[in-house]
Amino acid sequence: MHRASATARFASPLGALTLSATDDWLTGLHIPPSVDTGATQGDVTHPILAAAIAQLDAWFAGQLHDFDLPLSPLDSAEGVALRAAIASIPYGKTMTYGELAARCGSVARAVGGACKANPFPIIIPCHRVTSAAGPEYYSGGAGARTKSWLLDFEYANLPQNQRTRLL
Repeated sequence: MHRASATARFASPLGALTLSATDDWLTGLHIPPSVDTGATQGDVTHPILAAAIAQLDAWFAGQLHDFDLPLSPLDSAEGVALRAAIASIPYGKTMTYGELAARCGSVARAVGGACKANPFPIIIPCHRVTSAAGPEYYSGGAGARTKSWLLDFEYANLPQNQRTRLL
């Protein structure tokens, strides 16, 4: 992972998200464990951070479903494949750890590890990866409450004819 040279805080419904970047890549997005209010501030004119803020703003407005940002590269081919698999889950949809593992030729534990280590929650939507049974976990923000909020938010922003959840 590359060391960040610029940071900014973005005011969101989840609290003030912290973004970090180098001159070339976005290196991280941190969701606070509690709603930490505050204005958008920091290196907001940094080109990568400005693009991330604009795209996150559009995402939280329900106007953007897929991000297009230069993300810090991964060190392993498996990590690259798992990141791509997680990113391929459509907005407002979910897949279990096992389903995603089968889709990309991996194992559920590796998918879980990739989700836990994901430095780009929301952007690489690990919240869309769910357990087949049992409690949900989420390493960002307030854990399972943040994951539920993100899933409910996306579902609410789907066109009516695409809402297929039973509950």
